[in-house]
Amino acid sequence: MADAGPAGRICIVTGVGAGLGRAMALGLAGQGAIVLGCDIDLASAQKTAADASGPGRIVARRTDIRERADCEAAVADAVAQFGRIDVLVNCAGLNMVLFSQDFLTDLVRFWNVDPDKWQLLYDVNLRGPFLLAHAAAPHMIAQKWGRIVNVTTSFSTMMREGNTPYGQAKAALEAASASWAEDLAGTGVTCNVLIPGGAADTAMIPAHAPVDRSKLVKPDAMAAPVCYLASDASADLTGKRIVARYWDVDAPVADNLARAVSPAAWPDLAAGASPGAPTRGSVARS
Repeated sequence: MADAGPAGRICIVTGVGAGLGRAMALGLAGQGAIVLGCDIDLASAQKTAADASGPGRIVARRTDIRERADCEAAVADAVAQFGRIDVLVNCAGLNMVLFSQDFLTDLVRFWNVDPDKWQLLYDVNLRGPFLLAHAAAPHMIAQKWGRIVNVTTSFSTMMREGNTPYGQAKAALEAASASWAEDLAGTGVTCNVLIPGGAADTAMIPAHAPVDRSKLVKPDAMAAPVCYLASDASADLTGKRIVARYWDVDAPVADNLARAVSPAAWPDLAAGASPGAPTRGSVARS
């Protein structure tokens, strides 16, 4: 039987009002999924829902992912309206624009970061994905099928100067993704990371920034790989990171997997840190 892709899957996608979240929600709906599209800006989520075409649809929901009750309610709404939750895509996020519109040219040093805004970014970029996964995972485990997809960033962005706390919050989510994948092993639920593979052409890069926008990754690049991750075909893929810019919609899936997929959280770095150092999955469990 041919794989049906994401058709009929019940998905929660956060940050659907713009950028990567919008592109993934539209991509999933276009392939037949039902998407509960969450965003703190309801009007923008409704605009995305109105723009959906194809056999699926998007239902807009105002959601503040910083709040545990709101995250739990979003999952409960999906189950109540559609009978289950199959896919969670954690995309909503803040970046260094929160601290300065000129962060690319006038670097924000960590000692100049407002601690309250530091906390806000962590609440959105790390606490939110955890709260939603925490609420959704038990439903997925019970049905023995589920997909958690976390949007992180490139390794260099995590470490780059002038990038506190955005880089570090995404590094934490990358590590969490690898850990969650191991926690979920054998349950039928997977957890993977999906990244654009470079700066994306979204509002996270201010319009006046001195960059050639033609060279930025287009948000639509995220659609094909997220649809693959939401399908039965991805059942054996977990604990991985997928780079969207390397995913060719015209190429065979096997070629895309070879070109665009690697282990999440760079376990090879840990393996090479010191002779005999334990690597992920090698620590004995008692």
